[in-house]
Amino acid sequence: MLDINLIRKNSEDIKLNLSQKGFEFDIKKFEELDLQRKDIQIKTESLQEKSNIFAKEIANEKDENLKANKLSKATVISKELKAAKLDLELAIKNLNKFLLEIPNITLNSVPDGKSEKENKLIYEKGTKPEFTFKVKDHQEIGEMYDGINFEQSAKISKSRFVVFKSEIAKLHRALIQFMLDCHLKSGYEEIYVPYLVNKESLIGTGQLPKFEADLFKIAEHDMYLIPTAEVPVSNIYKNQIINSEDLPINYVAHTPCFRSEAGSYGKDTKGIIRQHQFDKVELVKFVHPEDSEKELEKLTEDAESILNLLKLPYRKIILCKGDTGFSAALTYDLEVWFPSQKNYREISSCSNFTDFQSRRMKIRIKKSKENILCHTLNGSGLAVGRALAAIIENYQTENGTINVPEILISYMGGTKELNLPR
Repeated sequence: MLDINLIRKNSEDIKLNLSQKGFEFDIKKFEELDLQRKDIQIKTESLQEKSNIFAKEIANEKDENLKANKLSKATVISKELKAAKLDLELAIKNLNKFLLEIPNITLNSVPDGKSEKENKLIYEKGTKPEFTFKVKDHQEIGEMYDGINFEQSAKISKSRFVVFKSEIAKLHRALIQFMLDCHLKSGYEEIYVPYLVNKESLIGTGQLPKFEADLFKIAEHDMYLIPTAEVPVSNIYKNQIINSEDLPINYVAHTPCFRSEAGSYGKDTKGIIRQHQFDKVELVKFVHPEDSEKELEKLTEDAESILNLLKLPYRKIILCKGDTGFSAALTYDLEVWFPSQKNYREISSCSNFTDFQSRRMKIRIKKSKENILCHTLNGSGLAVGRALAAIIENYQTENGTINVPEILISYMGGTKELNLPR
């Protein structure tokens, strides 16, 4: 949520910034709701003051007739005050509802642009493998190994789920442990969190109210399956004040993620690129406001380190204003190379949310004079299924085997090569 005082003072600048993000900020509507709240609040405070005065006078009044008269007037004011408080509660609710629909503003370093086509390449790293044979995609190879099965998952659930088996399942598990170990060495603290969260947690990180269609809801309990570990991990410090000397706080969590993929029908229907359920190792940071930009660079480097150790070719891009997400102020995407598609595909988004999420969650830093909002950051370190698919494709051989990246051999119990089942 944006600072309401910032909106009041810089409404035209914010309107311009948000328009570059593709959002039309209605200044007139904001001013109407804000003025309505202000007028009712003034009225409520005035009635409260009158009520307090009458209460003191009644307590000190000796004349019973005057006391009865004042009690009668106090009763009228009490009814008016009660009605005004209800009106004020509704006015605040309407204003907050409006504010919750407004995206975060982007930082000055975010490039102009309306869509992903205008995202800016920062660099490419790694060597793309050269093949002397016809390249297979990860689904075809996985099915050859009887290790990726969509028919069984559709029978169990529906489309866009997957069953991993045998050596493919083992490689998937090895990737998770490897990623966690790497991030622990980089100074992150591992954390295990619930996979079901309440509505308030999703409001805190910005998934609600705007993106409810993308979520799986457990209606009977008013709970939601997490779309990413960002949601439960970021809410750890909701309504808390963090000691300044404890920052930065760095967490790493492995969780499954659940997304309805509303509006994505027809996109990435082949393979495991876009699933309703997938695993991710997530990095989350709570930092001082003045440190958030450099901490984002570090977080992104930590995500990149996994790709470098796996020796997977990838590129780093900065999202333009029109492609930057609802809650983000600046986002880097890491995209890994898929030989079958001859294209890079996103495997991690690393974002600085500035104080947008912490204002919603009321996460503050203890300062000597006044408490201030901290900044939150997160990024995938990495999306496990996409890393698995990228390894299968980049490490495939002509005879159908899959070479295990050197860094993963110990995690695979010494296995250097996956062989087709006989």
